[in-house]
Amino acid sequence: MIKIFYGENRKKAEEAIKRYIGQKYEVFDGEKISTDDLPTIFLGASLFDTGKRQILIKNLSENSEAWGKVLDYKDTEHDVAIWEMKLDARLSGTKLLRNAGIAMEEFKNPSTKPLFGLLNLALRDGEAAVRELEKREDEQDPYLMVGLLVSDAIRNLQNSGGRSCDRRVLKRLAELDRHMKTSAIEPWILVKGFLLEVGKE
Repeated sequence: MIKIFYGENRKKAEEAIKRYIGQKYEVFDGEKISTDDLPTIFLGASLFDTGKRQILIKNLSENSEAWGKVLDYKDTEHDVAIWEMKLDARLSGTKLLRNAGIAMEEFKNPSTKPLFGLLNLALRDGEAAVRELEKREDEQDPYLMVGLLVSDAIRNLQNSGGRSCDRRVLKRLAELDRHMKTSAIEPWILVKGFLLEVGKE
């Protein structure tokens, strides 16, 4: 069965995906998949097990040719989760999937105010900043949080006239952003690690 998960709240989407396909699954980059790959992904047997496979495909709608062919495999025996950051309802492939009854679940960010001043708190007391974050962690998105921290860091840099310590913080935030996008470590763990360490250097 195919299920599609999308929306800005990556944490909630990831939790739902893992409830659906479990902790052990194959991962494919949808942007790099060709239409010739689709039969192997959706219909092929596992190299290690002839039974049902658990599959995660990321950002497949960015690949319009492959996206338009997904419906051909709607009866797959495998558990397939397709994870989209954004889903364009205007795409013909999206309309076909929705009309065919493919399950689609959206995960919106909560309409709550973000945590302001967290960077300056972390510069004074990293543990206090983590405690403050944990009070409202479920209401926040880690990637949007990093964007907010960057905005605060830029403001600090402008107000200080370009102090080296403020430039260092911006560099650390750029590293954090890259790490979050490439690491298998849970994003909030990386953010909390940053908050704990940024004031110690």
